[in-house]
Amino acid sequence: MGITYLHTMIRVKDLEKSMAFFGLLGLEQTRRMDSDAGRFTLVFMTPPGQENAHVELTHNWDGDDGLPGDSRHFGHLAYSVDNIYDMCAHLQANGVVINRPPRDGRMAFVRSPDNVSVELLQAGNTLEPAEPWASMGNTGHW
Repeated sequence: MGITYLHTMIRVKDLEKSMAFFGLLGLEQTRRMDSDAGRFTLVFMTPPGQENAHVELTHNWDGDDGLPGDSRHFGHLAYSVDNIYDMCAHLQANGVVINRPPRDGRMAFVRSPDNVSVELLQAGNTLEPAEPWASMGNTGHW
């Protein structure tokens, strides 16, 4: 008996803001389904060339009273990046708070517009500690 990873689904309050956030990480929309009958939209965001690493953004048109204010129970999504300092600078320049800066040259955490925790890990070898990251404190939680 085999098993195949399909996707991770997260419910989002503002589809456009969430798509923009995952776009900043480098993910692209690979599929979209709008259901008039069910009054929801599903958007699949995927890193280029990784057809089996989907994040499904589920947006209920009439809202979702069950959507928690803080999705810590979910855990987190994790992505490796070519240069963690460049990615964090890019995200920060676009208004994303770096909750756990990459002080160690290896790991950082940010949050999506819906409070989904996203871990960023340096691909390959850890980078040498560098400013402003090395002395930057945590902001909030991740």
